[in-house]
Amino acid sequence: MPVFFCLGVSSVGMKDDEYKRMTYDLTMNFANVLAKLNPDLTFEYVSGGGTDSTEKGRLAWARVKGATENALMRLFKNSYMMRPGFMKATPGQKNVKSYYKYLDWLYPIGRALYPSGFSTLQELALAMIKSAANGYEKQILEVKDIVALAKW
Repeated sequence: MPVFFCLGVSSVGMKDDEYKRMTYDLTMNFANVLAKLNPDLTFEYVSGGGTDSTEKGRLAWARVKGATENALMRLFKNSYMMRPGFMKATPGQKNVKSYYKYLDWLYPIGRALYPSGFSTLQELALAMIKSAANGYEKQILEVKDIVALAKW
């Protein structure tokens, strides 16, 4: 049974302890309940590009995301950490940040010049479904993995 955990907040304008509470604490409280019910489930987590697995970097949000990923991978042997980069909004998508309409034109240029930093929401969704159904060779999927798995 897969669980797709896509809940998250931006760290912009948040205090470090508030971001940790909303990212690490919330995720792990939820995950711990699930692990008690079914430790063999597949846990799919939307993290972010630039996440710091060492938990020692200078950016607080990246350390928190890294700590969350590490804890989830210890808790669930079948877990996949998705690290999308800049994602192109999908037509009809709800809750898109208002400033995205000003950045949307950058997507085709960014994807052409820096493909490892740009993906779509559709690619992320397909990669999550496919890794949950078939597994994947890595637990941490960067943009290039997400895009490749979505095509596979």
